[in-house]
Amino acid sequence: MTPDLSIVVPLYNEAAGLPFFHQNLSACARAVGTARAMRIEIVYVDDGSRDETANIAAGLPPLGLDVQVVALSRNFGKEAALLAGLDHARGDALLFMDGDGQHPPEMIETFVGLWKDEGYDVAYAVKADRTDEPAARRLFVKLFYRLLNFGASTSIPEDAADFRLLSPRAAAALRRLPERNRFFKGLSSWIGFRQKAVPYRPALREHGSSSWSFLRLLGLSMEGLTSFSPAPLRLAGMVGAALAGAAFLYGSWIVVERLVWGIPLPGYPSVVVGLMVIGGVQLLVIGIMGEYIARILSEIKSRPVYFVADHAVRHADAAGERTAAVELPKALP
Repeated sequence: MTPDLSIVVPLYNEAAGLPFFHQNLSACARAVGTARAMRIEIVYVDDGSRDETANIAAGLPPLGLDVQVVALSRNFGKEAALLAGLDHARGDALLFMDGDGQHPPEMIETFVGLWKDEGYDVAYAVKADRTDEPAARRLFVKLFYRLLNFGASTSIPEDAADFRLLSPRAAAALRRLPERNRFFKGLSSWIGFRQKAVPYRPALREHGSSSWSFLRLLGLSMEGLTSFSPAPLRLAGMVGAALAGAAFLYGSWIVVERLVWGIPLPGYPSVVVGLMVIGGVQLLVIGIMGEYIARILSEIKSRPVYFVADHAVRHADAAGERTAAVELPKALP
């Protein structure tokens, strides 16, 4: 039977906390499934973990729910893992959440209620506040969303998490988007439909540490900017226009000083400074254009976003006793 809801969970080096997380998630999902008469499955996607995450995930018991385990051939990144879960999920509706335990499974009931009872197509979690984060990180996030939404046709909610539920028609719309350079938060906002933000406070991480370094966050930020916003190009054009205007005014003032007051022209220092400023801006603009061109090249090459090394499905009846069925490895675009 086709599940009514698929819960997609990307994993990366979560071996230590995965068994406890699976028990908690399964209990919450079973409660929702029983109360709503829904059939629910869990889809774990191991994104090339360096520890035993894939092996532990493959051995997780169904606990009354169907469980899929998709192991990618290497670390392709979270966006690729989310796409792999989207491709393999059999449910009509989809719910995405992280496997580090910081997204509370208890919120599944809230999301399903917004979908079933109030007719929302996308229910997404938003951090209630960031007071527990360093000031530099909070400033970086705020500047990122300001730049991302500058001149954008579709506003992406600030502080929104990947923790969200998509109704069947929203999930179908997301599956129709063909691009390979993906930014999940932007795509799920771009499709439209009725959307609802749900404030939440991330739970403390009890096992392991986050793999999101500053460089990885910066890379994801560039992916989002180049995928959804023309702001960098527009700002580069505005800076160029401002410099051109300033140069024109400065040149006009020099001419006036020479002709009216007889002041000699400035020497080499002003020329050198001007060349350095203009040269730096040109390199910056070329770099921004290079980021967009790199994304275009990636789309043109049309390489698969990920490859699957192993794929196992454990079907569960009411007692959760049935054994696993293993499929052959495959690659999906």
